Amino acid sequence: MNKPRDGWKLNIRIPPSDAEIAKFFDGWRDHVTTTRKFLPAARNYTAAKLWSQVGLRIGESTRLDMADLKWELGPLGKVHVRFGKGSRRRGPKQRIVLLINGARDQAVWFVEEVRGQFDDAWDQPGAPFLVSERRAADGSWGRVGTETLRAGLARAVERHLPSWQGRLNPHVLRHYCASSLYRNGVDIVAIQELLGHEWVATTMGYIHVHNSHIEDSWERAADRSADRLGGVRP
Repeated sequence: MNKPRDGWKLNIRIPPSDAEIAKFFDGWRDHVTTTRKFLPAARNYTAAKLWSQVGLRIGESTRLDMADLKWELGPLGKVHVRFGKGSRRRGPKQRIVLLINGARDQAVWFVEEVRGQFDDAWDQPGAPFLVSERRAADGSWGRVGTETLRAGLARAVERHLPSWQGRLNPHVLRHYCASSLYRNGVDIVAIQELLGHEWVATTMGYIHVHNSHIEDSWERAADRSADRLGGVRP
């Protein structure tokens, strides 16, 4: 088994259910459209959606540049994560993240409807994807910090999913991404690549399934077998 050398570590970051996540983001989206501070609200919402859709780490998302969005690669586009978490202090680990699971639509909306309202330098070298609402000393817009995004998520949880207040953080949304993709049939090795894990065992610690998962998997396997056998169900 592809297992880390330091052994198995119990991971208890069990994410909310699909229904809870849907309720949370639906409420947050509606609030974004009516809030007075639209730009930072839309930026915080987009960051959280990407954590839940493609499992970006918060530090990875804040260090994305506009040039890291490769719209032309593949049918959905990809993101070049240049500052992924390296294992055993090896430094940043790069990877390519596919804009699956609704992530392309979310990124396109942000770029077309929001990003340009921060500044018009989006096409300049080093222009950040997630922009700070505060200007630097030279008048330019910098990139948003991780604490700002954490605070934005915490406020949204308090407002739209209070039962998870103090528990739903960026890393739990990353766990939700892995779990939801797995439940929807994505291969665990593909999830490993998406999240940037070196070990499959690490990815397995991110997978949280319902008690009915074995029964549901058996039903799907039985249906596939029946199709191959001409309708005779094993």
